[in-house]
Amino acid sequence: MRELALNILDITENSVKAKATLIEITVKEEGNLMTVTIKDNGCGMSESFAQKVLDPFTTTRTTRKVGLGLPFYKMASEQTGGTLTLKTKEGVGTEVTATFYTDHIDCMPLGSMGGTVSTLLVGNTHIRYIFTYEKEGVSFVFDTAELQEALGGESLDTPEILSLIEDMIDENINEIKNGGVTK
Repeated sequence: MRELALNILDITENSVKAKATLIEITVKEEGNLMTVTIKDNGCGMSESFAQKVLDPFTTTRTTRKVGLGLPFYKMASEQTGGTLTLKTKEGVGTEVTATFYTDHIDCMPLGSMGGTVSTLLVGNTHIRYIFTYEKEGVSFVFDTAELQEALGGESLDTPEILSLIEDMIDENINEIKNGGVTK
């Protein structure tokens, strides 16, 4: 994958499959360290499966015998000198936290988090997504429940609203990254 947003999309789709009703994605940048946390209230994993899940030859899929999402994400993190941690409890949910050193030559760019969130919403508007981006103490929070309330319950997966969501998230991230100046 060429950008972290695509890895984040892949990992978050696991939360959708785990029947989560709340998925929180947090991207926090401090200096040259970016921490990405994906937390859900889905079905979680058994302790034995959690110990094997970072192995690319472990998967719950029936269409192929490999599961590459978490192993690739872990590799992307470790290539920059970062780490990946997995916390999960069956019946409670899962939390995946990865760190990336953004000044490392092997660190992929973040990419379009707006595109990631809008893609997740297609067909999954029943899930509450909370996306937070923070850099050096300045943050932006996008919450689908708040947007749905502001829109009077209108569906969030219409092309016009998805485009608005994508642009809003990406513009807010760019503004924070550029110190309050929109480019």
